Amino acid sequence: MLPPQSLKAHKGRGAVSNLQGRYEVHARAGFDDGWSVGGLDEAAGEEGAPGWKTQVSDEQARTILTRNASPDLPFNVSLNPYRGCEHGCIYCFARPTHSYLGLSPGLDFESRIYAKVNAPELLRRELARPSYVPEPIALGVNTDAYQPCERERQLTRRVLEVLQECDHPVALITKSSLIERDIDILAPMAARHLAAVAVTVTTLDPAIARTLEPRAAAPARRLRTIRTLTEAGIPVGVSIAPIIPFVTEPEIEQLLEAVRDAGAIHAHYVVLRLPWEVSPLFQQWLEAHFPERAQRVMNRVREMRGGKDYDSAFGARMRGEGVWADLIRQRFEKAVHRLGLHGKGGRFKQLDCTQFRRPLVVPPLGAKVKNGNAGQLDLF
Repeated sequence: MLPPQSLKAHKGRGAVSNLQGRYEVHARAGFDDGWSVGGLDEAAGEEGAPGWKTQVSDEQARTILTRNASPDLPFNVSLNPYRGCEHGCIYCFARPTHSYLGLSPGLDFESRIYAKVNAPELLRRELARPSYVPEPIALGVNTDAYQPCERERQLTRRVLEVLQECDHPVALITKSSLIERDIDILAPMAARHLAAVAVTVTTLDPAIARTLEPRAAAPARRLRTIRTLTEAGIPVGVSIAPIIPFVTEPEIEQLLEAVRDAGAIHAHYVVLRLPWEVSPLFQQWLEAHFPERAQRVMNRVREMRGGKDYDSAFGARMRGEGVWADLIRQRFEKAVHRLGLHGKGGRFKQLDCTQFRRPLVVPPLGAKVKNGNAGQLDLF
């Protein structure tokens, strides 16, 4: 019997397989029996397929605001205009959500994207409710609100237009330079304490970034985005997430210096998280790109997770536990204090909810709204 086909990296993609979601009933495995020409059948969507062209599908969402009660998150309300993310970050904790759609958290997650085309309309209706109590909305948490399809869809911009019209505070997190397009909205809001931005930076090494987060902005481009936003008067923090032992972890101090020089005012970090299907996907990525250190990386991850690949307990899931987690914490805190990046965080607490005003007019559910117009109708 021939051995199973080895997994190979796909150019422009983070995952190296289309791993099954945990809710699928039937198991599938790619296998090269020697009869195929040029790899496995692309039409079947197997791992050896050379294509994986991005498909963006419209979705009519039923709700748009997500609420959480997590004690280790700084926000209670979030909004995600897209499902799936073309950036393809192999470590993305949102990958398992594609399992709920009957799709793979692997290559499907980064190539089959769903755009919530009625997001601005749903937000407007939500803000108009008499019972709505304003609090900062985190925009682009599960998947990046500025991923490539946003250039054409402009759902994030239309959501921001609704928030600007209602003087509603918003905090964005992204690893895309496309956010610079919306400075004309964000700068005036920031001047009134209604907007703040966090840029995720994981590494300064472009070679690592190309495989770790293949379709996100390059590290140097993200630093330029931090500088551009800062010069526009928008407060920018940095998320060093995730810190991956022996891959990005050696750069902690150098990375913090770079974001400080670019204008960031505060920084926080998260150690690598491997919930559900993210764990096997990440281990496949390690074997494909860092085979010589794959076991060493996973051993260190497990040392910080009580011997497991992941511990979802509040208080431990973001930072880990044990000697190595404490060493990372000390290194990070010392660098942050030395560089003056401490004591300026709490971007959600600094946002002002008192200026909020409800939208005066709300279009009927399902009404067509021209792109670029958040839906405000003529009163006369």
